[in-house]
Amino acid sequence: EPIKLQIFFFFFTVNLLQCQLTQLPCLPSINLLMFSITFPFWWVCNSQCRSRPLDLVFIIDSSRSVRPGEFEKVKIFLADMVDTLDVGSDATRVAVVNYASTVKIEFLLKDHFNKPDLKKAISRIEPLAAGTMTGLAIKTAVNEAFTEQSGARPRSRNISKVAIIVTDGRPQDQVEEVSAAARASGIEIYAVGVDRADMQSLQLMASIPLEDHVFYVETYGVIEKLTSKFRETLCGVDPCAMGHDCEHICVNSNASYYCKCRIGYILNADKKTCSLKQVKVEVVEDPCKCEARLAFQKQTQAALQQLTAKHILCVFSDGRQFIRSNLCSTFDSADRW
Repeated sequence: EPIKLQIFFFFFTVNLLQCQLTQLPCLPSINLLMFSITFPFWWVCNSQCRSRPLDLVFIIDSSRSVRPGEFEKVKIFLADMVDTLDVGSDATRVAVVNYASTVKIEFLLKDHFNKPDLKKAISRIEPLAAGTMTGLAIKTAVNEAFTEQSGARPRSRNISKVAIIVTDGRPQDQVEEVSAAARASGIEIYAVGVDRADMQSLQLMASIPLEDHVFYVETYGVIEKLTSKFRETLCGVDPCAMGHDCEHICVNSNASYYCKCRIGYILNADKKTCSLKQVKVEVVEDPCKCEARLAFQKQTQAALQQLTAKHILCVFSDGRQFIRSNLCSTFDSADRW
């Protein structure tokens, strides 16, 4: 819904003529100007999605029918879409599959977690020329781009998987079965047709309801207008912004959220609070040192016993020790231990 903002301006004025006539000090008067402006909701809140995180794969047609200037428009559309998304390793991840008669994965979901890197990677994409193997492109996206090895989050994380197909022609291979298999695996498919695109093929590829998943534009020159349409489609309420119980970090997960801890902390059993990691320190005695010390003690004890037996070492009750035997004889034997 639109939002009305009331804007206030305070400004000062000085009536110089009145000051001259009354000979009084010139004091400024305060004036208040108020007016209202009505903005669309998405202008006021943010141009970015801060709702559900996505594993998002763009599947773009770069066949010969797409002229170089038109392909640049597609790349601008992708860059604009990236600008509207909340991109990050714990937010939306983006990949691009480029296709013509062959298929090329330009980059994977695990490759770029910030907007500048994503937009730079998009700017380097080159068209592949001949052919329109849309079915092969969808199959490649499912088998290679949407895998955990390529950066897709596991099913347990409940992260939405979305494919946006952009094409201007009729597929030269079958798309119905591969699209159905992709949808059955949990991938939501949007089909964008441009100019000469075959509407029936778009409907075979897209998820239902078709009115929410099939888009058509007359030329590549206006494809950028779809950015706002996808913003409305992909964006929603941010669960973390609505309030959460996380002690450290709140991470969106589709229509819900989960908690994470900062580095050096672990999540407690309540899944909300965090505790400092405990580092267990063990002091391990070198066994070689222990054995050497024990052997020395045994040798010393044996030597003392031999000296005492030969009356070479005399130990008296007050702690005095003498090594010469003639000194021992001067004392009573009761003094010897």
